[in-house]
Amino acid sequence: MPATVKQEVMNDRPVIGILTQIVSDDVMKPFGKTYIPASYVKYTESGGSRVMPIRLTHTTAEYEEIFKKINGLIFIGGAVDLETSDFARVAKIFYQLALKANNAGDFFPIWGTCMGMQLLTVLVAGENLLEKTTAENIALPLNLTTEAYSSQMFKGFSDEFMKILTQEPLTGNFHHYGLTVKIFQENKKLQNFFTILSTNIAENGAHFVSTLEAKSYPFYGVQWHPEVNRFQWDSKLNYPHSLHAVQLSSQMAEFFVNQGRRSSHHFDNPMEEASSLIYNYTPVYAANFTAYEQIYFF
Repeated sequence: MPATVKQEVMNDRPVIGILTQIVSDDVMKPFGKTYIPASYVKYTESGGSRVMPIRLTHTTAEYEEIFKKINGLIFIGGAVDLETSDFARVAKIFYQLALKANNAGDFFPIWGTCMGMQLLTVLVAGENLLEKTTAENIALPLNLTTEAYSSQMFKGFSDEFMKILTQEPLTGNFHHYGLTVKIFQENKKLQNFFTILSTNIAENGAHFVSTLEAKSYPFYGVQWHPEVNRFQWDSKLNYPHSLHAVQLSSQMAEFFVNQGRRSSHHFDNPMEEASSLIYNYTPVYAANFTAYEQIYFF
């Protein structure tokens, strides 16, 4: 279990790492082997952080050094094997480093979006327990659990906005697999580690977990996509762009970056920091061949 953090750190220059995703779509392969949609970068920056892209080609020792410099980590969506891919392998290294750090009182948050949340459940359970829970191209309100109202993730939300979350379709869903509530309730590892904050119903009637957070660690997961509410605009897709949808996205980004502010990790010098940030890369315009406006390739 995590030790009590010895003193509250407030880092006003956080750097959040985003793990690059493996290119799986043929139309994207000419541009690079891994990528980060610019929407995730803008989303993270909008919360008040800078971004460090983390490639999948480093050694374990290099990842250990990177871990000491960043103030949080995001696992993004995608379509890769959650047990055997390089994305899963590197994520596991950081997950284990984060467990060890938090246990020692060294605060370090992790966030998973869509497949990133699914990956967190695989890391905790030690196996892939996902089932078909298709909710493809649909915006949904959240069915909040009782625990959501006392959660870390939603504690900054007003009573009025919590009610809005349950009434308006503010969360964009673009997935075919997920963790069912039944599987969660039957798995002791997941039950002991996570608290379910919201659920939803898939197209096939499956009752799936849509938001969760760890009980004793600053680890958070959403099956939906908060970044699309402000930073993706494909008119063929049901991205929520209402005022309340934008507010939800903003509050989620600010929440996680504020978690990162509590991390005391830092780069050794300003030059090393500057050379590691996303500003050194130029995104590619991709709206004419993907659902993303811009993509960073690596």
